[in-house]
Amino acid sequence: MDARIAVLVSGSGTNLQALLDDPIVGPWIALVVSDRGGIRALDRAAERGVDTIVRPTEDHPDREAFSAALRDELLDRGIDLVVSAGYMKVLGTPFVEAFAGRLLNVHPALLPSFPGAHAVADALDWGAKVTGVTVHLVDEQVDHGPIVLQEAVPIRDDDDWDSLEARIHDAEHRLLPAAVRALVEGRLKVEGRRVHVLEVSA
Repeated sequence: MDARIAVLVSGSGTNLQALLDDPIVGPWIALVVSDRGGIRALDRAAERGVDTIVRPTEDHPDREAFSAALRDELLDRGIDLVVSAGYMKVLGTPFVEAFAGRLLNVHPALLPSFPGAHAVADALDWGAKVTGVTVHLVDEQVDHGPIVLQEAVPIRDDDDWDSLEARIHDAEHRLLPAAVRALVEGRLKVEGRRVHVLEVSA
């Protein structure tokens, strides 16, 4: 079983590192794509000999044009599956449709609670007692697609952004490689909004 995976990043790349370090998923990563240069995630990829490309959205007239161009580039490179791992741009219809059912995102909250780019801070500001991590299939709405895996992370009375984010990262680094493996191995059964993760057969 094999796959060619592209990972989309915008920052330090701790989730990318978790994927690279996974003994099953790591060899599948063929490309790392960023919307900006000079970030640690690109260094992490280069250290493992993974090809990288930087594609600023500003180089295109609008989101749809950017999404179509990125779609074409990934398809030309034979990419089978895409993982959005801290990628801070919203992908448009051309990209989402091309990789439907093969596009995963990790989000630092228990969706549908606290969608958007500030989920950790939003959970703290709301006074929530529990937040967590969600890995989901991407559809055309932000932080909306069918949920593959979730893990709860309790919020402590003395938590601040840094301490809570560190525990959320720990959960992300477990869940994201597991979800990628399940998708590549054909163990995700999607029925509407419900996703059943089948066990590894003996």
